[in-house]
Amino acid sequence: MPMQPWFTDAKLGIFIHWGIYAVEGVPESWSFYWGEVPHERYMRQLDGFTASRYDPRAWAELFARAGAKYAVLTARHHDGVALWDTAHGDLNVVRSTPAGRDLIAGYADALREQDLKVGLYYSHSDWNHPDYASVRHPGIDEWPDTYPGGNDANPYSHAEAGKEDPDAWARFLAYRDAQVGELVQRFRPDLLWFDGEWERTEEQWRIGELAALILAENPKTVLNARMLSHGDYSTPEQGVPLQAPDGPWELCLTINDSWGFQHQDDNHKSVRQLVRYFAETIGMGGNLLLDVGPREDGTIPAEQVERLEALGAWIGRHSEAVYGTVAGLPAGHHYGPSTLSADRRTLYLVCFDVPREAVSVRGLRNRVQRVTVLGTGTGTGTELGHHVTGGLDAVPGVTWIDAPAEADLDAYATVLAVELDGELDLYRGTGRD
Repeated sequence: MPMQPWFTDAKLGIFIHWGIYAVEGVPESWSFYWGEVPHERYMRQLDGFTASRYDPRAWAELFARAGAKYAVLTARHHDGVALWDTAHGDLNVVRSTPAGRDLIAGYADALREQDLKVGLYYSHSDWNHPDYASVRHPGIDEWPDTYPGGNDANPYSHAEAGKEDPDAWARFLAYRDAQVGELVQRFRPDLLWFDGEWERTEEQWRIGELAALILAENPKTVLNARMLSHGDYSTPEQGVPLQAPDGPWELCLTINDSWGFQHQDDNHKSVRQLVRYFAETIGMGGNLLLDVGPREDGTIPAEQVERLEALGAWIGRHSEAVYGTVAGLPAGHHYGPSTLSADRRTLYLVCFDVPREAVSVRGLRNRVQRVTVLGTGTGTGTELGHHVTGGLDAVPGVTWIDAPAEADLDAYATVLAVELDGELDLYRGTGRD
């Protein structure tokens, strides 16, 4: 199936890491995997997970105000705790926590009320399932040790050498397929965001069979790259790539340093930093999947709410440069990211710093018809002067755009709309010899 156009047009999604790990504010799943928290203590968090103030409509309204077009909720992380009333396995919030109810149905309904696409995260790995640690990755002996005492010492992920149990592994895959089948049939997600793929090979996971199961139910389901050769798009984490991945892609990024809620983590990125991450990502043709970590009661911390709303306000002021655009100029043409209108006749230049004298664009063969400032205080789009200097034969000169007045500067990033006399035409050569 071709990539669903809604995904590449979305620009912003919200990642939601929510689970029992929010009770004590420990790292999701990894805290017991690494031995930072005893497994028994980690699992006791089931008793404190209430979802008592969970309001999926409030979530969806917030995400819409942020300018997002989709969201992805952790339906089941590596700890195996499902957020819905699964018929496969007993470890879920409906039967094992005070929450006592399915937490996904309301989420899916609320997103659709806001015209947002529904995404669900599901980990291939399940470090609590009795049949999971029954086989070994064939290359595990060549891996650098990532667990104290060596990889074989971790009881949650791999069988010891010589103690593999193919029948147990087959039971685990049947359980996984049944859970994924429930998610697809019951909630009809537009996107499934898989994780944990590194612990097995594609053949061990039977990825092809899993993809066929999903797509038979809904052929339009978007799958991330952690479905390996059956993934539709790349998913770099926590850092804007210097070179855009081939094809559709998405940067997943935390607002602070943690995916799930952690009490002590107050290292939140500033609004200006988030605007920069967002502009750089869409300027390279990707989406930003920005993560929030709700508390165990279902409320999103105020610091994260404030940042989502401020990012959404910036997007709202500059929506013309965000939605319906594609990747802009390659590096070197403009000192900042840019986007390009779908008809390739308008460039949108993002300026993070205050322009002093002028903003320059290099290698532009087009004649510039008009330059305006988006999202100005007057709301009318102040027009800026521009001129070209230099150039020789096939090598174009530099286009200089007058710096906006202080009243037209945006607090986080100023955007200039550069209207061209035709489709964007760039010079990429080495200059005249």
